[in-house]
Amino acid sequence: MSGYARRGVHGQTVEAIAHRVLGGQLGEGATLDLAALQAELGVSLTALRESLKVLAAKGMVDARQKRGTFVRPRADWNLLDVDVLRWQFQSGTGPGAEAGPGAGGVPPLLRDLDEVRGIVEPAAVRLAAERRTDADLAALDAALTAMDEADDGAPEAVEADLAFHRALLAASHNELLERMEMVISTGLAARDRIVHGPGHHPGDPVPSHRAVLDAVRAHDADAAESAMRDLLAQAAQDLAELRENPAP
Repeated sequence: MSGYARRGVHGQTVEAIAHRVLGGQLGEGATLDLAALQAELGVSLTALRESLKVLAAKGMVDARQKRGTFVRPRADWNLLDVDVLRWQFQSGTGPGAEAGPGAGGVPPLLRDLDEVRGIVEPAAVRLAAERRTDADLAALDAALTAMDEADDGAPEAVEADLAFHRALLAASHNELLERMEMVISTGLAARDRIVHGPGHHPGDPVPSHRAVLDAVRAHDADAAESAMRDLLAQAAQDLAELRENPAP
């Protein structure tokens, strides 16, 4: 689920085509006019084809003899790929997107993220409470300190939040759960930028995160799960308030 390098002509071309697919300008089953795309994007045919290979690897497009390159059905896309997730959050696409981007500019895909986090993180934090090491606690302490020192809404605050949740998944010492950080971190970064954006000031996130850490430190799996569920409930409430009272 690793992402590709976004810099340069290649990265820009991949992004441009991906957003056209996600935005519906290139709908499912549509055949791509490579000559028109090449002229519109101002790239060589080689660069265009290399970019399409990236999207093909993510299940978004395919190429067949006599048909050419076409957009595959959404059911074929690798929706857990970090880039596909990021593009969906940027485009406001996903389940329910046909009804619009959502009140307050909240992407519909964040609903799915909340449900996934509600399934994964309480279970992961129970394991973290049982298995955490001193190194895990040091990583969690560092992330919480960075969160406490960062200004609300600053990039440093977003990164500190991501680091905390990555460290929690790592502390589960379950390799498959650790890989979930790619999904959760991508969505969480999008969520944090919306919730902590201009005109919206949610409550201080440090106490709820500290409660989780304290329970993990104490090897108290029940308290850790309860604290995580409280944290997720507050996160859901922040989004609900943003939907009801969008920033001007």
